[in-house]
Amino acid sequence: MNKLHPSQHQTDFLTFMAKKSELLANTYVDLQKRIKKGNEYSQCLIDIAITIEEYIATFLQDTVGYDALKQKLLVEKSIIKAKTDFTKKALIRNRGILLGDKALNNPIDTLESLCKQLHITITADKELDFSNIALYILSLSEDKQEDLIKKAEEIYFSLREKGKISNWISEFAAHKLDYEHLEKAEIEEIDGIVSYSSTHHRKRDGFALTDRRGPTRDITKHIDYCVICHEREKDSCSKGLHEKDGSIKKNALGVDIKGCPLDEKISEMHFLRREGYPIAALAMIMLDNPMCAGTGHRICNDCMKGCIFQKQDPVNIPNVETSVLSDILNLKDGLELYGFLMQWNPLKVERPYALDYNGNKVLVVGLGPAGYTLSHYLLNEGFAVVAAEGLKVESALDIYNLNKESNLPSFKDVIEKELDERIISGFGGVSEYGITSRWDKNFLTVLQLLLERRKNFKVLDGIRFGGTITVEDAWKIGFTHIALATGAGKPTLIRLKNNLSRGLRKASDFLMALQLTGAARKDSLSNLQISLPAIVIGGGLTAIDTATETLAYYPIQVEKFYENAKTLLEIDKDYLINTFDEEELSQAIIFFAHGKIIHETRKKAKENNEKPDFLPFLKEWGGVTLVYRKNLQSSPAYRLNHEEINEALEEGIKIIENLNPVECILNDFHAIESVRFIDSTRSDKEIILPAKTVFVAAGTSPNITYEKEYPKTFRMQESTGYYQPYKAMLTA
Repeated sequence: MNKLHPSQHQTDFLTFMAKKSELLANTYVDLQKRIKKGNEYSQCLIDIAITIEEYIATFLQDTVGYDALKQKLLVEKSIIKAKTDFTKKALIRNRGILLGDKALNNPIDTLESLCKQLHITITADKELDFSNIALYILSLSEDKQEDLIKKAEEIYFSLREKGKISNWISEFAAHKLDYEHLEKAEIEEIDGIVSYSSTHHRKRDGFALTDRRGPTRDITKHIDYCVICHEREKDSCSKGLHEKDGSIKKNALGVDIKGCPLDEKISEMHFLRREGYPIAALAMIMLDNPMCAGTGHRICNDCMKGCIFQKQDPVNIPNVETSVLSDILNLKDGLELYGFLMQWNPLKVERPYALDYNGNKVLVVGLGPAGYTLSHYLLNEGFAVVAAEGLKVESALDIYNLNKESNLPSFKDVIEKELDERIISGFGGVSEYGITSRWDKNFLTVLQLLLERRKNFKVLDGIRFGGTITVEDAWKIGFTHIALATGAGKPTLIRLKNNLSRGLRKASDFLMALQLTGAARKDSLSNLQISLPAIVIGGGLTAIDTATETLAYYPIQVEKFYENAKTLLEIDKDYLINTFDEEELSQAIIFFAHGKIIHETRKKAKENNEKPDFLPFLKEWGGVTLVYRKNLQSSPAYRLNHEEINEALEEGIKIIENLNPVECILNDFHAIESVRFIDSTRSDKEIILPAKTVFVAAGTSPNITYEKEYPKTFRMQESTGYYQPYKAMLTA
């Protein structure tokens, strides 16, 4: 990647743009003057983004990869065009006819035969082959089209009737949304107690990435599904939906439809991706969301909630966003390119490039999403940033044997790892330990590398704000500003008898221990211990995550126990009896038996070259049940991100609604053996659920530890119970 200073790139780009189009150069000046508005503004951004791609292409090193990517997107574009101009009209013209006995016996053979007749290259992608035929026919004069149209339609409807094209773009159909039943579950009611479970299960083994995001064609389906609303200034995915008086609309669940909190230019990005401009699409995302590696698929969905399709499935915008980034990262110098656009993006007309050091130093306390994002913006404004993190953080530069001047390696060949093999650096706070294997945390490594190589950025780990360093210390050292990005505080305690008994722990504590101690790794000997059956109390996304990760962790835990105990028993057959007391021995016998079953199931699956299915055994041993005090539709997880509920149900958890926990019932060893609940709808009705492990996910309180230790240091905000935000004013 070209090593010129970002300001020099801006100068060179303006010259490049002026040579290409004087009108476009003048348009850029208008953007800087904020003259352009609405759709005109969007079109200017699109035109400039395309020019940015053309400029970057002049010095991009992986030209082979870039050309291949462009070709891939042009193929997708041709499929969309064929669907719009040919297939859609054929469906209308023939009203989705059924051919019956007249259907071709071997429509694939006929398709390939027609390709040969028309001198069209046959590929393994039959949707592409048909699209090429359709576009060829449309390129002919009308008098030459009729017979070929009939032949192509016969092939299409024969394929359709035989169920060969269900995954084609032309067959994509959105489902109507029933806000009262967004969950895809089997509902069971026994004696007034309602529970939810799924009849369709996905096999899960460990903590490798559970969601691979699907192929390019799936992305194309949603880009085609998007109606490119910015052209009519109806892009509610970005701007939200508003009432006539300007107030924010609410959806059927009472949730504000605010759209993307960053005002990302989503529709414009979709347009660029559809037209085959991958770098331009990424530049458009990064105009408002430069840290997009930390957002997107399985992270945020405000844009989906704001999608113009409010009564049917929305466009899967986060998946498209992540796909756009992934396409670039998969280039050999894609990581460099992403980092380059972080420091130079002409679409951001008020600050197109990172400024030089201005002499001011900022202490950013916390390296979670807020901390690392703020660090990026401060660096681009010319500040030096020291990020202080309480936990241990391994330098990504050290992990990959790099320094600040090194060229970055290929993301695909070097950085990208299976999640259960990836080195956990500690960077990212809740992004690292609070998000499950549904999200590709290799993106977190990307952000860490790109920040750490910035000249004026430094991470100091093991720093407790209020202990290792105080506000006064920071001023003495020479910091001119302190930014608090400390995240959530302590977990909320619920009223529950025997709240501190063995077997009960806070959900956030479990998720953190699972990730940061390495317990999730098969080669680790962590002391994180759980038993089944397990209950998770709560209704938010943390509760959902805790339930799925408990179900995934138990097989790993017991199999590790079995393998190690088996080795020791070969040396001393009385090892378990001689080592453990009565309570420990009873648990060890269970772990050993369960571990043996898991081990043998895995071995058998490997012999059959298939993924092991542990779920039947996990359910037999008690499984994992999420219990919420209200009905499911009232839960934060349902209202804000029901997709995660459906994903969790598919992994095998069970959900019970309208139960309030009142007591943990203990066994003879004073450990939890069950939990007593009261039915929220009938206060006189009690139910006892067996549980050897209980997790409480009842939210958190603001992190104001410093104020408690050093009272009146900061002004407090009564409405939130947190520090009053500092409002800076821009001066000329």
